[in-house]
Amino acid sequence: MDNRTKEARSENMSHIHSKNTKPEEKVCKYLFKKGFRYRKNVSKLPGKPDIVLPKYKSVIFVNGCFWHRHENCKYASMPKSNVEFWAGKFEYNVMNDKKHREQLERLGWNVIVIWECEVKKDFEEHMAHVIHMLRSSVGGA
Repeated sequence: MDNRTKEARSENMSHIHSKNTKPEEKVCKYLFKKGFRYRKNVSKLPGKPDIVLPKYKSVIFVNGCFWHRHENCKYASMPKSNVEFWAGKFEYNVMNDKKHREQLERLGWNVIVIWECEVKKDFEEHMAHVIHMLRSSVGGA
């Protein structure tokens, strides 16, 4: 059983956004500052990637650890209530992520996933790795 009222839970969930999240904005600002130009949430590509860098034929997903089930991450906890619902929801999200990644790779895109916890911890180190991957990708400078 949920420890919040239905109204309180609804209010809480209404504040969760799927795009323009704080981790995503931090990554975008960093990339822009480093001279990378991108498009955001391109709906014509599978999975509507958070960041698309056409010059580098690369897409970046900035995934929330909770919603996308980052393995062995403290932020990917299972809610204690309504476990059946959440298990199904998470399984669907993970399968969808895998499907979109495979579709993008078949189309020739380099797919990079940045996890929310990586943005919170060791941000510079993770972003240096991302920039290295971008520069070494097809069409990179």
